[in-house]
Amino acid sequence: MILNDIFILMKQELMLLGIIMILLIIKVGKDWSNESLLNLINALLLINVMSGFMMPAEGFLFGDMFKTNSLITLEKNILNIGTLIISLQSYSWLKNHKHLIEFYILMLSTLLGMFYMVSSGNLLMFYLGLELSTIPLAAMANFDLEKRKSSEAALKFIISSAFSSGLLLFGISLLYGTAGTLSFTEITSHLTNTPLQIFSFVLILAGFSFKISVVPFHFWTADVYEGSPVAVTSYLSVISKGAVLFVFVSVLYTVFKPLAEVWYNMLFLLSVLTIVIGNLFALRQDNIKRFLAFSSIAQVGFILVGISGSSQMGTASVIYFVLIYIFSNLGAFGVVSLVSAIAGKENISDYRAFYKTNPFLSWVLTIALFSLAGVPPTAGFFGKFFLLIAGAEQGNYILIAIAALNMVISFYYYLRIVKSIFMDPNEHPIEKLTIPMMPKIALFICLAGIVVIGLWSSIYEYIYSLSTGF
Repeated sequence: MILNDIFILMKQELMLLGIIMILLIIKVGKDWSNESLLNLINALLLINVMSGFMMPAEGFLFGDMFKTNSLITLEKNILNIGTLIISLQSYSWLKNHKHLIEFYILMLSTLLGMFYMVSSGNLLMFYLGLELSTIPLAAMANFDLEKRKSSEAALKFIISSAFSSGLLLFGISLLYGTAGTLSFTEITSHLTNTPLQIFSFVLILAGFSFKISVVPFHFWTADVYEGSPVAVTSYLSVISKGAVLFVFVSVLYTVFKPLAEVWYNMLFLLSVLTIVIGNLFALRQDNIKRFLAFSSIAQVGFILVGISGSSQMGTASVIYFVLIYIFSNLGAFGVVSLVSAIAGKENISDYRAFYKTNPFLSWVLTIALFSLAGVPPTAGFFGKFFLLIAGAEQGNYILIAIAALNMVISFYYYLRIVKSIFMDPNEHPIEKLTIPMMPKIALFICLAGIVVIGLWSSIYEYIYSLSTGF
């Protein structure tokens, strides 16, 4: 019976483990061509996505260390969809790479760690999942072995990750010392707002802030995004960040609910700093990967506004926004990935008159940027709208006003790229790019997501209905 429960409740983790085992067997077996491998792997990832929607289950394993329910299953499905899109977009880069199998083994290992992290019901399980999801990411950041910037990005990432993990582990140790338990369900009843418990929470919050690039814990982000391969940058930007945000909301709303007054004030300050600093630095970037790094920092600031609402709507709006953000950001990164892999260009100035030679890619990038900016009727507008409404439930309209004002400011730097694409003159624009079938499918999926998710209200209502546990 226990073995049967493991197969049912850990279905998504076992699927990933099975794909990793298949790749290991292929690695030690006969050689395959990269194109055949990419076709096989993308087929396996598609099966993985489809299986995630079948037979959802609820329950606990290993005491309460591992848990799953309909909301957690949905969060994992969102991460699976994002991973499949990144894989499809990376076709042009990976088809000539000699370490293709290693890349997927590392990526799926990090995803497996994220799944354990999202399903954790215990601080120890959460920490183990976090480390499993982080360490292979450093190797992925260094995957362009011949580029010095890639090695530098990996070094900065591993150092910052080690530091943030140290803070997090120290906070967990202090919390265990005061509460006497690591179980999420039991810690809540032992929180009494003592100074030591508040200090342990501050350390844990700092650890989370490093992972999701909250100001002032964001310094590693732009350098790592710029130095890493575009596929890894997009994975860091949406999948890694999305998984940590899912856990962050759950931990705040359940484990640290008795400290709500304390962490609300902290989130207020962090969200304002993150939105303002992210916007200001995005204004002055020319490298498009650094630009998207600071854009993602600003987006996290808006997410913190929604989390500060501390309500069922706060949970629903964050998950809804992460879903939209995956399609919007990957739509932008999909174009950047093709331009980088085929033309070798990564600066915003290189996109001047891009529309003349690549109208389809120009419109994909433009719609993705409009969604990131929150321009209606794209899904990004509805995502930010629900985040602001959730934040307003606390009645702090100063925070809402600051966030709304910064939305207007963000229009400038997003539209700056659109202006460069459609209006700026350039005698030698990027040549017409031949788009392989897989990246083209990924771009159409992103476009469909940006349009459909915003206009189909049932998606938000479904997420809201699953968030009743908070």
